[in-house]
Amino acid sequence: MQKHPHAGEGAEKKPRQFVQYAFFKVDPAWRRLPSAEKDAGKREFIAVCDDLSGRLAIHKTYSLTGVRGDTDFLLWSVSDTLETLHELGTRLNATGLGKWLDSPYKYLAMTRESIYIKGHEHEGQEGARTRMSLHNNKYLFVYPFVKMRKWYALPMEQRRKIMGPHFRIGHEFPSVSIHTAYSYGLDDQEFMLGFETDHPQDFLDLVMSLRDTEASAYTERETPIFTCIAMDLPRVLDALG
Repeated sequence: MQKHPHAGEGAEKKPRQFVQYAFFKVDPAWRRLPSAEKDAGKREFIAVCDDLSGRLAIHKTYSLTGVRGDTDFLLWSVSDTLETLHELGTRLNATGLGKWLDSPYKYLAMTRESIYIKGHEHEGQEGARTRMSLHNNKYLFVYPFVKMRKWYALPMEQRRKIMGPHFRIGHEFPSVSIHTAYSYGLDDQEFMLGFETDHPQDFLDLVMSLRDTEASAYTERETPIFTCIAMDLPRVLDALG
């Protein structure tokens, strides 16, 4: 019996991780609270994140204040278990600040090897990885991604051929690190794409170049797109007002 191209016993034996992009928006009324109450709520929020940091493989924070109107900050968390992400959300909700936060966007995905470039890994780019490895760049660009169903009707070899130029263009922008996580069956999107860089203009040029590839014609959705600025959590929360 022929195996489905997404299946792979070897890949399943490798440890994989859950990836969560959790965006938060503060209620404007929070800004009118007494400073002491706001500061106490922020300290509680930070304490929860610090307490769980040892159980999260990666936990990074970003501000979107002044950049997007519908969200204020991002917690990018990578965990070996869903239960740790559940505990993080539950405990943050119970903090003084958490009571004033909405989460307009929250995306869940998982790491796995690429089915198009198995056995290949380019420095800073997508490859045969089942563990997320983040960098220390200043900016993060992240968005959900869905392909058209007719893409999956194409033979695997044809899909690999179509994706070839897509990956080659990515290699032309070494200042941009690409992170692909998979959401099939876990969330509404198929992929979560994250791009780290110190040069936003390089990411803009990369996206423009990718529009010219054949693979782009099979894109169904790649919005909303979030432009995020890396900051430590105290600075992120201070930016709320």
